[in-house]
Amino acid sequence: MKKAARTAGIFGAVVGVAAAGLATAFAVERVLVRRSVNAPGDPYVEEPFGDQPFDSELTVTAADGTDLHVEIVEPAEPTDRPTIVFVHGFALDMGTFYFQRKELAERGEYRMVFYDQPGHGRSGKLQSGTYDIAALGRSLAAVLEATVPDGHIILVGHSMGGMTIMAFAEQYPEWFGNRVTGVVLMSTSAGLIDKAQLGVTNVVARVSAPFFPLWDKAAHLGGGTIDRARVASSDLAWLLTRRYGFGEAKPSPSLVTFVESMNSRTSVETLTKYLSTLYSHNRFPALSALRGVPVLVVVGTRDYLTPVTHSEEILKHLPEAELLKIENSGHVVMLEKADQVNAALIPFLEKIT
Repeated sequence: MKKAARTAGIFGAVVGVAAAGLATAFAVERVLVRRSVNAPGDPYVEEPFGDQPFDSELTVTAADGTDLHVEIVEPAEPTDRPTIVFVHGFALDMGTFYFQRKELAERGEYRMVFYDQPGHGRSGKLQSGTYDIAALGRSLAAVLEATVPDGHIILVGHSMGGMTIMAFAEQYPEWFGNRVTGVVLMSTSAGLIDKAQLGVTNVVARVSAPFFPLWDKAAHLGGGTIDRARVASSDLAWLLTRRYGFGEAKPSPSLVTFVESMNSRTSVETLTKYLSTLYSHNRFPALSALRGVPVLVVVGTRDYLTPVTHSEEILKHLPEAELLKIENSGHVVMLEKADQVNAALIPFLEKIT
């Protein structure tokens, strides 16, 4: 055990040195990019990203004991419309849906539920110790039972949030068509994660899978060291967020910073423990529960993490679903191209309610 701890510590130190070196190499570019943060060309320089108003908040305890932070926005007037439940993705939090929450709250027509996934945002760590998509499906079930005990529901999931909805469908298919009457899947996948290039070659993507358990061990034993390295290499983190989260060559620096802030609040332990389950995620059979339920699939044409082909594969299993490809958008499509996403989301909601 001491040897393993020492090895993990050395590994963390090497990662820290390497990250710091890369950060220095990219720091100049980042400084140049960030000079535009306060420039008139940044449409979101005045946007008050962060906490948004809510009517109530609560802690929902999942079946395995994990505490989940939940916020609820009520409609302006009582309504019999479905409650919309938003499920965010990997290394993010409920802030993912900032612009959708903002516009729908202003309209005041829907009740909305937002929560932070286990190990993310203000929710606790997954108490079972096993970070897998199936457990996330059970966490979603706990949130639904606590916040929407009756009435219809529309589920909106981004990235890992979409996978969570699929895991929920796999375990609770009876909810679909009965309670769940609509689903929106943004920048997500039912499988094929091992085939996503993530900006590297397929060979690298394939050979990296066996090392996920090693990353997990290193994070458990030397996570503090790696977390400190992440802080020291925030320049690199900002550039990677811009590179893999966005499709535009020059996205809003304020928006990139907002996404990076969500990333940076997610611990290395959480990040590494989810990698293996994301890589092995395969829930094409679970999509059968969604047949007969209106489904909207949204993806950016420059999404490097869950490329367009992943959404197209979902459509092969759900041929009646709508597919919206948004040009020049990356993985955080609902933030980067909020107006276009909302322009499709709101008519979809109105059509099925």
